[in-house]
Amino acid sequence: MANLVPFWLLVSPIILAPFVGANWNILRQKKSNHLEIMGDDALKIYCESWRVNVEVNNVKGFEVVPQECINHIKKYMTSSQYIADSNMAIEEVKLYLSSCCNLQGDGTDAWIFDVDDTLLSNIPFYKKYDFGGEKLNETAIEEWMKSSKAPALEHSLKLFNLIKDKGIKIFLISSRRENLRSPTVDNLIQVGYHGWSSLTLRGLDDEGKEVAKYKIEARQRLVNEGYHIWGIVGDQWSSFEGLPTPNRRFKLPNSMYYVA
Repeated sequence: MANLVPFWLLVSPIILAPFVGANWNILRQKKSNHLEIMGDDALKIYCESWRVNVEVNNVKGFEVVPQECINHIKKYMTSSQYIADSNMAIEEVKLYLSSCCNLQGDGTDAWIFDVDDTLLSNIPFYKKYDFGGEKLNETAIEEWMKSSKAPALEHSLKLFNLIKDKGIKIFLISSRRENLRSPTVDNLIQVGYHGWSSLTLRGLDDEGKEVAKYKIEARQRLVNEGYHIWGIVGDQWSSFEGLPTPNRRFKLPNSMYYVA
């Protein structure tokens, strides 16, 4: 593996030059020589393209962030841009809620939230693991979850309360294991989440299932009980895939890991 050349060094200058050159000249209003173009700027463009393709679900199933992109992902996940992107998603949810829904008002209106990096932030944990650059240690992440120290994502907390105030029942569907129920509930309550209708966690029967299949089955149970799912907010595409589908799906940014 040590002899592998990072992809960004293999990209043809003919392909990169129009994009890098345009970005350099328009935004920075200065010229650059060929070495500068093919150096830090090319790496930044490659890593940003990788990150965006993770978000749109073209890059799937990765176990670690590419080593050459660790610093880029770190900067993004701790930046004002990450907050701005998250807030934009939340504003789109609010816009949707302002005009979309003929709420029944009979207790059957439902909304689904994921938990990790949707309501609670795991960024403090991933700081110790190169923001996804190191392969995830499942024992370590469960110990982190048991600590109940994950902070709330403030944009999600505000949305959570807005949806609750509309009389829509909130259901939490997480890929966490059932043995983490108590610390998960404690963590959610401590940081301000109150009044959800249920928290679904993976039981023994769900071990070995793909997360997408497990979440499909959880949604189906809600539909079978007569609920109308107006929307889902999550940070992983596995929260949205398959039937039944809600009216709308809203993805929050997360380039640190992929859950299938």
